[in-house]
Amino acid sequence: MTAADSGGIPTLTIEGVVATIRLNRPAVHNRIEPADLVALNGLLDRIEAEPALRVVILTATGKSFSSGFHIGALGTGETQEEDAFAKFADRLERLRLPTICALNGGVYGGSTDLALACDFRIGVTGMAMFMPAARLGVHYYPGGIQRYVSRLGLNTAKRMFLLAERFEAEELLRVGYLDELVPPERLMPRVAEIAEKLAENAPLAVQGMKAALNDIARGDADLKAIADRAAAAKRSNDMAEGRAAWLEKRKPRFTGT
Repeated sequence: MTAADSGGIPTLTIEGVVATIRLNRPAVHNRIEPADLVALNGLLDRIEAEPALRVVILTATGKSFSSGFHIGALGTGETQEEDAFAKFADRLERLRLPTICALNGGVYGGSTDLALACDFRIGVTGMAMFMPAARLGVHYYPGGIQRYVSRLGLNTAKRMFLLAERFEAEELLRVGYLDELVPPERLMPRVAEIAEKLAENAPLAVQGMKAALNDIARGDADLKAIADRAAAAKRSNDMAEGRAAWLEKRKPRFTGT
């Protein structure tokens, strides 16, 4: 089956303040093709150009979340495409808006890192995760290894990379790969609930603290920049609105200014 036969490029839908990116090649378990990376970067461009957005959801069509980057390109000299995948994962992690990965099914290979690049991961019962790099002779890219270790710890990362163990849903929850595990029919309703909570909070505070937490986890935090963002949030209209809402015992109406 060719890439052209396996489905379509990722899509973007916007409902209110929530943007949803959906992988769209279910016939090949939503394998990431080179054309998909171009499309995904374009979707992030569109999201970043919409100041009213508050949350991004990443999910997929069909019974699998994604089988990762197309294995056929590995080791063929197409290093530019492999680098493009790593750069997209890094960009997804650094996205200004908070992100939720709605794992509608199994996740394998490079797409395990796309999920880790998101701020929250909600999975479904019956799913599994597998990182086959060692079985393919692939040395994973630095940013992905860093995310594995910072999110899951060194020992779990070694099990996933060096032993290439298959992790079932309950184990993924136990080791922290998943934040929550729900029945398939509850996946999108639960993700919508989390998105609503994120959207209700003050955007400047949420976005600034997301960046700070990720920078600290990577070990490259600029403490002055974090302090500057904190000071800017303290001077913001949102801070004043949050205080007023607390004193008046009402729900705040944040504007992101």
